[in-house]
Amino acid sequence: MNLITPDTGLLFWMVVIFGLVFFLLWKFGFPIITEMVDKRNAAIRKSLKDAHEIEVQMAGMMAEHAQMLEDARKEQAQILREAADTRNKLIADAKVQAQEEAAKILAEARTEIAAEKEAALRDVRREVAVLSVSIAEKILRKELSDGDEQRDYIDRMVEETVREQAHS
Repeated sequence: MNLITPDTGLLFWMVVIFGLVFFLLWKFGFPIITEMVDKRNAAIRKSLKDAHEIEVQMAGMMAEHAQMLEDARKEQAQILREAADTRNKLIADAKVQAQEEAAKILAEARTEIAAEKEAALRDVRREVAVLSVSIAEKILRKELSDGDEQRDYIDRMVEETVREQAHS
């Protein structure tokens, strides 16, 4: 038996067995294999299709996410503007209120000062009147130590008072 050149009988039986194995594989094996390959191809196609759909969805979600971020930034900017406006309004209102309160306090102080000034002037006038009466009394006592002079002076004063009353 020569390994390089096989015998014709061996070759015949090898071809027959190969044909039989090929026939059996073709009849039973290849359909199962091709069905498995077709299923695998279908699964791969489905996976690729799903991946493409997911990619499209992800792109849509990314766009939606970007839009949401932009909306959030706009809303944040608007809230900050509103807060700044509110702060400025509160400050302006507080300034106006403080000015009004200061004006009120100043007016009250002026009124109080005027009342105190008037009271002080009344006190000074009273004191001046009391001092004047006291001085006049002392002068009159000295000048009117005589009874006749007192009567003449009283008459003169009564006449002056009557004239003043008549003119008023």
